[in-house]
Amino acid sequence: MKVGDFICRGKLVQRQVYLDWLKDWREHQVIKVISGVRRCGKSTLFRLYINTVDKYLNALCGSYMFYKVDRYDIRSRQHLKTIGKYYAVDNGLREPKLSTSSSDMGHVLENIVFLELKRRGNKVTIGKLSQKEVDFVAESKDGITYYQVSASVLDENTRRRELEPLQKIPDYHPKILIAMDEIPRSANYGGIRQFHVVDWLLGVS
Repeated sequence: MKVGDFICRGKLVQRQVYLDWLKDWREHQVIKVISGVRRCGKSTLFRLYINTVDKYLNALCGSYMFYKVDRYDIRSRQHLKTIGKYYAVDNGLREPKLSTSSSDMGHVLENIVFLELKRRGNKVTIGKLSQKEVDFVAESKDGITYYQVSASVLDENTRRRELEPLQKIPDYHPKILIAMDEIPRSANYGGIRQFHVVDWLLGVS
């Protein structure tokens, strides 16, 4: 069953154009916070009600085109009922629909890491630590590992920004920074290991 069929049969809306627009937007903004979708629903999606936009997204998740990822408060160890993020089941979904030739490698890389964490059997959430965010909290039978993902951290300010949430975590679970930079495999920032994404995908330690 096609996603369009899935949604239309659910009688969410009458006009296919709404669905097409949302799919294009969602694929381009593949992991933007859902509040962005809500703002889009208010101002751009022909004034559709927010709950209609949410139904679209739930339907897209129900058709296995996206994963919804919830947030997790690291200090209280509680799963939050606040706004989550959405990740595509395949990065190829975004390519045919993009209206721009530019590519946001940071978002693409984050989606790749998320899918690999799922493939390895982890329960994956987004970490919240006060006003900071940890890209992924991966829970498995072996314990918890925290991940930050960035296309590059060669710039000192970028590296500091990516490391700060991991450095503030008040426990001793493994903390990993993943990027596309060519670096020594021994790269380590006070116990936070940095991996080239290819090495990490291949399981090179």
